[in-house]
Amino acid sequence: MSGLKFWITVALAAGAGYVLGARAGRSRYRDISAAAKHLWDDPSLKKARVQSRKVIDKAAKKAAKKLGA
Repeated sequence: MSGLKFWITVALAAGAGYVLGARAGRSRYRDISAAAKHLWDDPSLKKARVQSRKVIDKAAKKAAKKLGA
């Protein structure tokens, strides 16, 4: 029965999230979306994304070399 309890809890949480999200409305969604876009376009974050991409690419090449790919 604990599995059933889990799914009931998940369903209730999803329902509550839906209701609260619907109450926030479209304007709040636009506010959050604009803030996320502003953050994404921030020059320091862009620099960090580029640097991390380089590190990831280097690690992937190194791993592929070790695997013989």
